[in-house]
Amino acid sequence: MGFLADSNITKRALAAALKELMEAKPFSKISVSDICEACDMNRKSFYYHFQDKYDLVNWIYYTECVTALKEKGYHTGWELLDDLCAYFYDNRSFYRKTLTVEGQNSFTEYFRDIVVTIVTADMEEIFGRDDDLPFYVDFYTDALLCAIKRWLLEKDYMPSEEFVRLIKNCLVRTSDSILQEFNTEQAHE
Repeated sequence: MGFLADSNITKRALAAALKELMEAKPFSKISVSDICEACDMNRKSFYYHFQDKYDLVNWIYYTECVTALKEKGYHTGWELLDDLCAYFYDNRSFYRKTLTVEGQNSFTEYFRDIVVTIVTADMEEIFGRDDDLPFYVDFYTDALLCAIKRWLLEKDYMPSEEFVRLIKNCLVRTSDSILQEFNTEQAHE
């Protein structure tokens, strides 16, 4: 138990150092050495816990957000989206910077993997084991990621409640319209 506690203390110190550094300079300009120097640790300690600075960003997201969301037990995907967007809004300074980083091991890639898992479960409920399921999952995952990224990167971003309300309104009204059109077509056949 003591080792685990010490390990988490070290990881949290590294996380705090990275967040503080990101207030002053872009993620791309921050090195592992900078992070270690900011919290008075050596590089060996860093690499004992993390592969690279991208791994540290992903750990921050996992420990601060994913673990809290997992504990909550949601009745609807909307409740999950509410809490997820509230987390991003509350931590927007950090995520505005991490979401602009692209490529292998980036937060965007890591976050996409998490969203794919969530969307896959929802799409399987709707479509079952449809052969086209991967397309549907990619479509909704990409739409959601693009919307979240655009929202957080906007100069005048709206509160998370308004953002989720707009997404819900868009999806519900679009679905209703498509369903009405479909029913009208069926009635004329």
